[in-house]
Amino acid sequence: MADTSVPMKTHAIHMRDPSPGVVLRSLVIGLTAFLTVVDLFATQAILPSLTKHYDVTPAAMGVAVNASTLGMAVASIVVGSLSRYIDRRFGILVSLVLLAVPTTLLAGAPDLTAFTILRVLQGLCMASAFALTLAYLGEQCSSMDAGGAFAAYIAGNVASNLIGRLLSAALVDTFGLASNFYFFALLNLAGAALVYFTVSRARPMHAMPAALSPFEASIAHWRNRSLRAAYAIGFCILFAFIGTFTFVNFVLVREPLSLGRMDLGLVYLVFAPSVITTPFAGKAVARFGSRQVISGALALAAIGLPMMLSSHLPYVLAGMVLVGVGTFFAQAAATGFVGQAAQDNRGVASGTYLACYFFGGMAGSAVLGQLFDRFGWSACVVGVGASLAIAAMMTTQLKLPSNRGETPMMPAMMAD
Repeated sequence: MADTSVPMKTHAIHMRDPSPGVVLRSLVIGLTAFLTVVDLFATQAILPSLTKHYDVTPAAMGVAVNASTLGMAVASIVVGSLSRYIDRRFGILVSLVLLAVPTTLLAGAPDLTAFTILRVLQGLCMASAFALTLAYLGEQCSSMDAGGAFAAYIAGNVASNLIGRLLSAALVDTFGLASNFYFFALLNLAGAALVYFTVSRARPMHAMPAALSPFEASIAHWRNRSLRAAYAIGFCILFAFIGTFTFVNFVLVREPLSLGRMDLGLVYLVFAPSVITTPFAGKAVARFGSRQVISGALALAAIGLPMMLSSHLPYVLAGMVLVGVGTFFAQAAATGFVGQAAQDNRGVASGTYLACYFFGGMAGSAVLGQLFDRFGWSACVVGVGASLAIAAMMTTQLKLPSNRGETPMMPAMMAD
């Protein structure tokens, strides 16, 4: 999320890999993305087990698990504003090492309050590492390399949705809840080690002091109608995503579907198509425009919602696939739009967008959790549909400045 408000010279990416091949470089970038945010997604597959362990309602557990989005929202604002002053490699390393601390402590969290606080701390560390990695890639990739680098990072990000859940379900099913958090703490440290050995030292790049302070720039962005619409779209996207993939877990383990813990983990193979489709969002935007791509992706997600009300597993899974593909695609396109619509202080604009996005996730877990507890899954799905409809309406406000065309984007992530 580097501030790219002024022209800057970019360089070829500096990865100290033993083999300079493109495939190896892409693997390293994708693996870094995976190890950075895998904790965010893993707990989805064990929500019913956590709810039973802490003896709380699905809504309360959903808020606690998704409290990481609150930390991510705060970190997005801070890192987006201060990115130009932070050494990328050092910042990523510190973030990933610190991430292992709350992850380890979650294994013995005595109550829901402690669990929630630790999830917030995880979010702070994950978002910091994520934002600084994107800034590093944006500055150190040549224009020719950037597309492949960001595509690899998206793929690793989306893959963490799938593999993290599978790993978590398998660990809890075999060794119990605590083992899950110890294992993921080791993955955090593995991510730090990977960064240490593959990412070269590179100072933040700046051509001249920014004309506005981060606060002034943020106010200016909020006055931009298109950026306000994009922020609202981001809020609604994660609101809908959280509502779907948090509370569907409780539907899947109840009758008539009655899935076991390991089966619940395998359900998240529904994210496999998103790993393939999401990297094409940039090309779609370049061809059709942000407004059309985002509205089309949201419509695709909406088509999946009624399928998830079925009592037959294949229909539910198909609906989950459509919601996943649509929301991931819309998120990638919306993030890219923000980078194009902000004429200056893009780091601040991106940080504000991600903050709104993650706040949407926290709101989704709270509001839709209450709907689920009080009125059931059907009411929750209606709430998700309303969020997608609001986001679709906001796409009519998306308009780039006349001197900017649609270009490939720097992606953001989809939270759990």
